[in-house]
Amino acid sequence: LPARAHGKMVAKQPADAMDTDSLQQPVKELTEKWKLLPAFLSVQGLVRHHIDSFNHFINVEIKEIVRANEKITSDADPQFYLKYLDIHIGKPDVEENCVASKATTPHECRLRDMTYSAPITVDIEYTRGTQRVVRGDFPIGRMPIMLRSANCILADKTHFQMSQMNECPYDPGGYFVVNGVERVILMQEQLSKNRMIVEEDRKGGLMCQVTSSTHERKSRTNVGTKHGRYYLKHNCFTEDIPIAIVFKGMGLESDQEIVQMIGSADSILSTFAPSLEECHRSQVFTQTQALRYLGGKLKHRRMFFAGGPRKTPVDDARDILATTVLAHVPVEHYNFRVKAMYLALMIRRVIEAQTNREMIDDRDYYGNKRLELAGSLLSLLFEDLFKRFNTELKLVADKTIPKVRATQFDVVKYVRQDLITNGLVSSISTGNWTVKRFKMERIGVTQVLTRLSYISALGMMTRVNSQFEKTRKVSGPRSLQPSQFGMLCPSDTPEGEACGLVKNLALMTHITTDLEEAPIVRLLLNLGVEDVHLLNGEELSDPSVYLVFLNGGIIGVVHNHARLLRTLRLLRRSGHLSEFVSLHSSRVQRCVNISADGGRMCRPYIVVEGGRPLVTAAHLEDLTRGLLFFNDFVRRGLVEFLDVNEENDSYIALRECDIGPETTHLEIEPFTLLGVCAGLIPYPHHNQSPRNTYQCAMGKQAMGTIALNQRNRIDSLLYLLVYPHRPMVKTKTIELIHFEDIPAGQNATVAVMSYSGYDIEDAIVMNRSSIDRGFGRCQVCRHQKCTLKRYANQSHDRVMGPLVDSTTMKPIWKHEPLDTDGIARPGDRIENRQVLVNKWVPSASSVGAQPGQPSPPEHKEVPVAYKGLEPVHVEKVLISSNTEEAFLIKLLLRQTRRPEIGDKFSSRHGQKGVVGLIAQQEDMPFSDQGVCPDLIMNPHGFPSRMTVGKLIELLAGKAGVLNGKFHYGTAFGGSKVQDVGEELIRRGFNYRGKDCLTSGITGEPLSAYIYFGPIYYQKLKHMVMDKVHARARGPRAVLTRQPTEGRSRDGGLRLGEMERDCLIGHGASLLLLERLMLSSDACQVDVCRGCGLLGYSRWCHFCRSSRTMASLRVPYACKLLFQELLSMNIIPRLDLKSHCQ
Repeated sequence: LPARAHGKMVAKQPADAMDTDSLQQPVKELTEKWKLLPAFLSVQGLVRHHIDSFNHFINVEIKEIVRANEKITSDADPQFYLKYLDIHIGKPDVEENCVASKATTPHECRLRDMTYSAPITVDIEYTRGTQRVVRGDFPIGRMPIMLRSANCILADKTHFQMSQMNECPYDPGGYFVVNGVERVILMQEQLSKNRMIVEEDRKGGLMCQVTSSTHERKSRTNVGTKHGRYYLKHNCFTEDIPIAIVFKGMGLESDQEIVQMIGSADSILSTFAPSLEECHRSQVFTQTQALRYLGGKLKHRRMFFAGGPRKTPVDDARDILATTVLAHVPVEHYNFRVKAMYLALMIRRVIEAQTNREMIDDRDYYGNKRLELAGSLLSLLFEDLFKRFNTELKLVADKTIPKVRATQFDVVKYVRQDLITNGLVSSISTGNWTVKRFKMERIGVTQVLTRLSYISALGMMTRVNSQFEKTRKVSGPRSLQPSQFGMLCPSDTPEGEACGLVKNLALMTHITTDLEEAPIVRLLLNLGVEDVHLLNGEELSDPSVYLVFLNGGIIGVVHNHARLLRTLRLLRRSGHLSEFVSLHSSRVQRCVNISADGGRMCRPYIVVEGGRPLVTAAHLEDLTRGLLFFNDFVRRGLVEFLDVNEENDSYIALRECDIGPETTHLEIEPFTLLGVCAGLIPYPHHNQSPRNTYQCAMGKQAMGTIALNQRNRIDSLLYLLVYPHRPMVKTKTIELIHFEDIPAGQNATVAVMSYSGYDIEDAIVMNRSSIDRGFGRCQVCRHQKCTLKRYANQSHDRVMGPLVDSTTMKPIWKHEPLDTDGIARPGDRIENRQVLVNKWVPSASSVGAQPGQPSPPEHKEVPVAYKGLEPVHVEKVLISSNTEEAFLIKLLLRQTRRPEIGDKFSSRHGQKGVVGLIAQQEDMPFSDQGVCPDLIMNPHGFPSRMTVGKLIELLAGKAGVLNGKFHYGTAFGGSKVQDVGEELIRRGFNYRGKDCLTSGITGEPLSAYIYFGPIYYQKLKHMVMDKVHARARGPRAVLTRQPTEGRSRDGGLRLGEMERDCLIGHGASLLLLERLMLSSDACQVDVCRGCGLLGYSRWCHFCRSSRTMASLRVPYACKLLFQELLSMNIIPRLDLKSHCQ
């Protein structure tokens, strides 16, 4: 036994030695950790932030709004009141001709031009006469419902259930259907509320600015410097107020107290002393004197509540200090203690920033930004409408109660539902957000969801709009911020004026919603934070303590801040604190910031402890087998969400091999720093950066599959590819967003060579036989609709049958496609100017005919005709009715197009080009297998553009075709060129991807090896047929008699100022005369040689004779100008000479 024991000991020693070695080895890679991504997206989804925000609004915020305005009373009758007990939002439904409503689906609303909305019902208690009445489920309006939110019919449905509702399971949701149009509320980027921001003002001085925002009011308060003294700026005061007077108005009457709060260091004392002296010079010593001084500087409010007692200036000033200046710091019973501390802290920040420039904040830093989502925008709007709704009810009560009536006053009869309904619908459908109370007027908050392709719809859902004007050429907000890493995509931004102002979210970004503050405050006070109400003010500047802020408000001070942060992080990882609370400390400002407000961007990371990631291979296996979900990882503290500020406090490793002793977190996957559009690009890390940006813009214009229900949709414009392919070289992102199931593009066999000279400047030579086989063939579907209305005088619109030619007994050519009911037959071919719906409208002149004259026709013809270059086919006809009880007829017109010269194609690397030549297959080069390329691309597109990713895509695609498998080109990873080359060698091909081609024209082998293989090409929506435009004679503008402009109006082609200069330079004067007058607006005018004025029909009105008239041709615009000048008492006289002289 002892020997065995001894043996054990011996065996253990080397194991110990091995242990120390294994600690120094790099951490083994978690190859499967990307599986957290699909788990995250299945829980969160790409548009989860919109949906979460809307759910928060419906379940939490709307109830708070009603609770804040719960009681309506009337001045006319003190007994009367109306009280809201609760508010509910139901399921979306539609009322069919005044009978009971039935549930509806988004698809039905799209087809029938209705709004997908649900009733808003309240439980109310009110008095009718002397009795109290309680009513439940009383409707007050309708709320448009966001698709896939909690109240939507599509919430938590399986793929099969979705298909039964004609809805695409891959459709992201997160938008509204209003009057049949899909509209998105874009995310708005703003500076965060209730936070101090120290920055330079225009004159180079420093100021500390706080934008306060509470439910009641929003205000902005500035503390700035002027001539070495400190002033408070606020727009309710007529001028800047010396800061010491504000402190005295807040009840700090002794100068010692003020200085104690700001800080008693000598440097602070010396800079603050002039401000105290100024206060003495103004003869302000007590609180009342200070308030009187402030009252004198108030802007006069025009609103005085009728009948209320007028306040003295002192009371007014006290109220303003309590409620409006720094509105987010609460003041109870006029105890200004906390507000004074906050103000003192603002001054101290400015004083410190004057000596230490590092203390100035950066407004472009993403920790100082918040994204405003649909929920918060809707809650502002609803609150405004609800208040208006209540004031209207109060006015009705005030008017109606005093009148003596037989019936008792019943307030329910006066409730108008349309106020709230129309307010919400019109705001979402126009995008104009106006909230009168906050003087907020924004336009373009919502946009129509672009359904060019699946990617364009997804890209729209992740778009972030900045509040900057696009015209100013400021580089600060446009540049790529380092704090954007992982939160916003670095590539996906438009070129041109909106560059850098419109951004897109990265793949794993989540946006928080508001959390309750009270439990967090309670927790902090229990964890040893000293309450701010118990402090005397001197602790604020004590170097040994740290201040604790929650959402920008002071909670208290703490001695051991590291322990507080450690405890809070433990609580958050164990699930006792919400996972979206962010904790970070600042050494420079000596404070701990805790944020739980909405609109912060955050993303998940794997937690690392002791140099090891907490997520192990066993966890990931459970995840693959479906035993764990993403939320379990968060709840167990293996994965946590960090926002931008907390990222700055952490030490994050990009890969397992980068983990060091002080690492705190590990990135889940590096490619998630890109967004949806940039995630489609294979090998983006081998491309020059602007090329990826170009592809992000073009990926949204690629034709493909829109959704799985595209055959049931009747949209105003649909572009569909007939034979879409899944890409041969794909990325992880493509799988995650299901792009393979609804792709947009085709794998084309490409030869990179120069051919025929029709391929210069990015033009493409295409193979005619490939086009015959269906390469690049697309369908364009447009819709035509008309409504049949009823009018007040009992007349209504009609649809008549086709007119029949009396000799042949067949319909006239215009009406050939019409059925007997006057609507075009499905499947019929329609030429230009043929009629789709033969609609007749009652003529307005049917008042009654004069006796003895034939009665005027009852109806006049207003047909819906087709206008276009190429004929179309009627795909389907929908006959239905909309909410106004009007008949609705929609026709879907289909046109199949094949690629022609001038159509635009692009690969996934920003290499766009137009078709320059369609060559016969016999003339194209072919390889020794007999493979002929679909496209020939000019090699000069590569060197200057440096799109190496495209070269690697061709290699990987070729190997994939030969091996029958898909290769990955994921960013910062993907199949290696060396491995792909070895695969090609095994299949008997050159490892460089080059082939020996034979010329189809001469039949000889080409003298060079040609780079030859498949690349994924997208057909873009820009086609020649939609752009071609020419004109001979045509319509003219009425006023100037010059040709109209624009392709849609069949306009002329303008010879502009620069072209005119060119012709002048050439001396081609007669050509100028012809273009600018004879072909445009030549006009014969009579001019009097005596007075030089324009005459009329050989008669001069001024000279009263026709003796000296001359006739000449001038442009009509010139004649018009002379006449307009005459109307303004300016006389232009024409001085004529005979052309013989």
